[in-house]
Amino acid sequence: MLIGTAGHIDHGKTTLVRALTGVDTDRLPEEKQRGITIELGYAYAPLAGDGEGRTLAFIDVPGHEKFVPTMLAGASGIDFALLVVAADDGVMPQTREHLAIVHLLGIGRGAVAVTKCDRVPPERIEAVRDEVAALLAPTRLAAAPVFALSAQSGEGVAALRAHLDAIAAEEGARSVQGGLRLVVDRRFAIAGAGAVVTGTVHAGRLRVGDTVLLARPGGEVRELRVRGLHVNNRKADVGGPGSRCAVNLAGIEYRDIERGDWLLSPGPVRTTDRLDLRLHLLPELRRKLGQWAGVTLHHAGGHAMARLVLLDGALEAGGLTGGSSGLVQAVLDRPLFACCGDRIVIRDAAGRETLGGGAVLDPFPPARHRRRPERLALLAALEHRDVDVRLRALVDAAALGADADELAAAHNLHGTDAPSWQQRLPEVQVVAAKGGTRLFSPAAWDALAERILARLAAHHEAFADEPGVERERLRRMCAPQLPPAVFLARLESLLADERLRRAGSAWHLPTHTAELSPAERLRADAILLRLADGAFDPPWVRDLAASCNMEEAEVRRLLRRVAMRGEVFQIVRDLFYPRATVTQMVGIVRELAAGNDGRIRAAGFRDRIGGGRKRAIQILEFFDRVGFTRRVGEGSQRAHILRGEPPVTEDT
Repeated sequence: MLIGTAGHIDHGKTTLVRALTGVDTDRLPEEKQRGITIELGYAYAPLAGDGEGRTLAFIDVPGHEKFVPTMLAGASGIDFALLVVAADDGVMPQTREHLAIVHLLGIGRGAVAVTKCDRVPPERIEAVRDEVAALLAPTRLAAAPVFALSAQSGEGVAALRAHLDAIAAEEGARSVQGGLRLVVDRRFAIAGAGAVVTGTVHAGRLRVGDTVLLARPGGEVRELRVRGLHVNNRKADVGGPGSRCAVNLAGIEYRDIERGDWLLSPGPVRTTDRLDLRLHLLPELRRKLGQWAGVTLHHAGGHAMARLVLLDGALEAGGLTGGSSGLVQAVLDRPLFACCGDRIVIRDAAGRETLGGGAVLDPFPPARHRRRPERLALLAALEHRDVDVRLRALVDAAALGADADELAAAHNLHGTDAPSWQQRLPEVQVVAAKGGTRLFSPAAWDALAERILARLAAHHEAFADEPGVERERLRRMCAPQLPPAVFLARLESLLADERLRRAGSAWHLPTHTAELSPAERLRADAILLRLADGAFDPPWVRDLAASCNMEEAEVRRLLRRVAMRGEVFQIVRDLFYPRATVTQMVGIVRELAAGNDGRIRAAGFRDRIGGGRKRAIQILEFFDRVGFTRRVGEGSQRAHILRGEPPVTEDT
């Protein structure tokens, strides 16, 4: 069990931890010299009567108002709050602020230690007890027991320690859900071992030998190996949620690590510069927070300046008032790593006053249309505690499917024990394609199909002589925001269901045919003969029209209809290649790829087919367009690589 102290400066937090554990958590010379805690301190003590080797772990936080951000970093991962109030002073400003922070962080278990009782008469102790009870009443710690004691003389310390031991003994193992999330609060080096970082495990599990990601909010990510591990000050092989871990990392210098960096499970890493929140303001707040109010937002071990965008009724009311709650979007000046359900605390822009706090509902919200009714309804669904309910709501709201990597990052689902999407959401259509997996609700999957079919029907009506629409053009017409690979997967599913057909690179409805009359067939055969004679340099439409004694428009229209049948392919406007020639060029491209580390360059292709570089580039760009190849590199490094099936197949 991880216990965090809270309370005003000089109320005896460090002295009390020393009395409970025998460890002095003030380790810095300036702390010794000034007699105050500046940095987070840590202490461990074996759990009394426990045969499993479990320990009590303490985080001692500074009490001075200037070090509230440090206190927040330490309190963000604790299980149990130990509020310390000196009997001679009673409740003081940081007593109130620290208690408010504990409440806002959602910490519902704790105890109160009234210290320095050897300095005051009994009636003063009772008065402080009453004062503390009134202070706790509106908070999550309203039922917390109060212990009167003196850390100097030891009176009453045993009773508090017995209470903490009893609570910890009843503590069951926390369930391990999701991937590893550990925020670094210290880093140092040990001779012969190398870099060591310490932090509290917020989620997941950490094992010796694991590969982890060291992720910095600025975007830098490094893959490292866990060389050694201490959990709650003891050598261990594994550390779980709530554990204080010292992690020996291989492959990095300790100076390259900073407080606020994260250790994460391998997987896509995403930062965010905006958060949708359910925000609660403290009752004692005497001013309103209006639209675009500037605040300091604290999350885990980091913080950022933020502007608050009011999303619900608070905007019409002129802002959020003390004691109220509302939906807001925090627009941050620097990126953070956040997940749904994370707790945050906001303070004023100058960092002098705690204003409120709340929970992250969506770490990757939209910047536009954020106040639409359907968006507010989605945020209401995201307040549900069941992660699967939240995931279904997000998938149902995504008209073009939800990015699976983004959902996994938002809900910390990257752990090795995480179930597959099919197991978690069996009714959802899972599309695994290059560039990532996308999740569609049944309604969105069907709606995308209807949009494709309707757009093709309209195109066929307007351009009856065209064979259909090439894939990329069709994507731009129907769903330009959808990744090309995902759009192709939907087309192929419609093809398998015989609701679509493909002629060469053109997609069309099954009812859209290109049957030729006998006279048209004769003219088409004459054109095809001339195209075949041209080999890799066939005649253009104007030349065909002249040689066949036809109008250019008639030749163009006839070639488009023949293209719909898969007999020719349009490379650029007015330049068509017959099927047999395209088949030859497909073979050449594959040969070049096999002999050039998979890369096809325009110069090499030009040398094989003859003609100029411009024609070679036009043909390779056609292959890019139909998905057979993909262009990589720029300038002198420009090349093409194979990516899919050629436009010429047995069914075209």
